[in-house]
Amino acid sequence: MHADVHTSVTRIADLEQRSYDVEPRPKSEWWTGDYVFARVTQRPNPGVRVENPQGRRVELMEGETIVGALGTRRATRELVGSWQDVDDAGLLDIMTGGGVLGRVTSASPFSQTPVEVEYEGHVVVDGDVARMSDYGLTATSATPEPPVVLVLGTSMSAGKTMTGRVITRVLVENGYDVAACKLTGAGTYGDVLSMEVAGADPIYDFVDAGLPTTVVPEDTFREAVRPVFARLQEADVIVAEVGASPLEPYNGEAVVDMLEDHVAFTVLCASDPYAVVGIEEAFGHSPDLVAGITTNTTAGVDLVEELVDCSALNVQNEAAKEPLEEHLLEALTDA
Repeated sequence: MHADVHTSVTRIADLEQRSYDVEPRPKSEWWTGDYVFARVTQRPNPGVRVENPQGRRVELMEGETIVGALGTRRATRELVGSWQDVDDAGLLDIMTGGGVLGRVTSASPFSQTPVEVEYEGHVVVDGDVARMSDYGLTATSATPEPPVVLVLGTSMSAGKTMTGRVITRVLVENGYDVAACKLTGAGTYGDVLSMEVAGADPIYDFVDAGLPTTVVPEDTFREAVRPVFARLQEADVIVAEVGASPLEPYNGEAVVDMLEDHVAFTVLCASDPYAVVGIEEAFGHSPDLVAGITTNTTAGVDLVEELVDCSALNVQNEAAKEPLEEHLLEALTDA
């Protein structure tokens, strides 16, 4: 048995290219990161797609089979759910484009209806249940020595990934070897791939560390992502994105703590000017720059600079390239 579509969370196990069996397991034996085989129960809404292991978004049809990974999502603006919410009927939802599976318990009216699938069994390789943590990076743990440009957000969908991409491009154009990583969030390959498009090499995310999402106990998270840091040592600078907000249950605060001694420049992408104030009060200091959707207009930029003691830039605006470059190069020179 082989699935019609292997989602992008399977890329670290290369399930698309290997043989495996599918065997049902009682829910008492399920665990975060387990690879499971499921069948689409009804035709998905138009426009809803999932990523394959190469990051390409593909449309699913009723009756097709997929392999994804059990996980938990707690998105403030889209979906909330977990594999632990699955009942005896065995119905799950595809909660992220990358193939994280669980049962949605809360959904924004503005989010697309997730694809429903029916559990058929766990993926079994050489007699053992295949779990993401078995395929995660195992490099020697190390804290990165290169300076870090840290990209944070006040929430999901605040402009972090686009900002990280612009920053990466600016640094590459100035002769830096840039490594990029997305350290927290819910498994979607496209975010970190956009850093590669901008010139970063290598790129890694928490899926490479064996996590479907980073809604896991903090000690589990720290142990999993340390090998990611070890793979970034050869770069001149690391651009590190923290998905969601550091105050949400994705372990963003743990990342801030782990990288604190190496951060040369912090960019906060905000959904609105007042959210910048909230993050500043929570952490007790200002970012070096505010970006994201709050800077889409000059009114937003002006209000941010009135409320907090830092500059704000709409980095998607070509006119912002020169001041952004000045900020980054000054910070890295001083690092």
